[in-house]
Amino acid sequence: MFQNKDVFPGFVVWINQTIREPLKAEFKRLKNVKEENLVKSLKAEIETTHDKHRNEEKLEKQLQAWRNNPSWIDQPPKVQVKTQNGSFCHLNVEVNVGLPPESVYNIFTHPDNKRYFKNIKECISRNVLMEEGPMQTVEVKQAAAWKFLWWAGTFPVHLIVQENRKNLTSKYKQEKTMFMKVFEGCWRVEPLFIDEHLCDRMKPKTLQDYDSCSNGRGRIGSKVTMDQMFQPSAILTPPPLSWYIRGITIKTTESMIEDLLAEAARLRGGGGGGGHDDDGQGENGAVLEKSKDEHIKERWRSRRRSKGMRYTNRRMM
Repeated sequence: MFQNKDVFPGFVVWINQTIREPLKAEFKRLKNVKEENLVKSLKAEIETTHDKHRNEEKLEKQLQAWRNNPSWIDQPPKVQVKTQNGSFCHLNVEVNVGLPPESVYNIFTHPDNKRYFKNIKECISRNVLMEEGPMQTVEVKQAAAWKFLWWAGTFPVHLIVQENRKNLTSKYKQEKTMFMKVFEGCWRVEPLFIDEHLCDRMKPKTLQDYDSCSNGRGRIGSKVTMDQMFQPSAILTPPPLSWYIRGITIKTTESMIEDLLAEAARLRGGGGGGGHDDDGQGENGAVLEKSKDEHIKERWRSRRRSKGMRYTNRRMM
């Protein structure tokens, strides 16, 4: 059939050069790319693990500074409430906490943070929707307790939370709700240089400056700022229902701050993490925590009474 025996071998050579060789080169390139990506992935994982261990060491050093010198007086938070159109509210809270920023952030973002906050009765579910480096988006479902005057109960909370561990910030927005038309907000944690007097005349601007001028003995506290917007649903807008909802929301936020300050006081005492239920403390520890908690609440109530008296005096004048 083939008169020239060199035709078929020549065809095979042509096929090899035009198809097989480019395919082999492409496979080799893809293999190199895959290996390169694998190396980059392993390198990034090693760097992330190294950074995590380094941050944990820094945090432990900061906590030890507080254990060595736990003296700190909690001040009542600054709470401002602005109301628009009768029902839309903007709640702003600022409070200083005697604990490093990373510790405060860990308390807020702990997957089972009901151990810290008494108004969270149940952590129903927590799903990580996206995670990229220090940022992640989380879907959280909880059952929260409320108490106002002689009424009390629980209500479901369904939040989408965006967390940024690098900046120590968080944004949240409620998804499905029966009681709120709007419920969203954000909070951030910033460092406070507690022992600036150790730096003599130098005014530290960064954590590195502070650590250097205080010879590593300076304690680092936290300034927590919370901004929250909420508006009751249409059926709860008319007074006095809207007043009750506003009072419940503000009281719940204040209760969370009280719990945060109580947990910070416990950690400064060297308890080292834990919560209200399974903290492993004995009877003396429970009494100590109760006394700290009551001390914070009493100062808080005193501040609210004094503000109420000033408001009454202004009305009388």
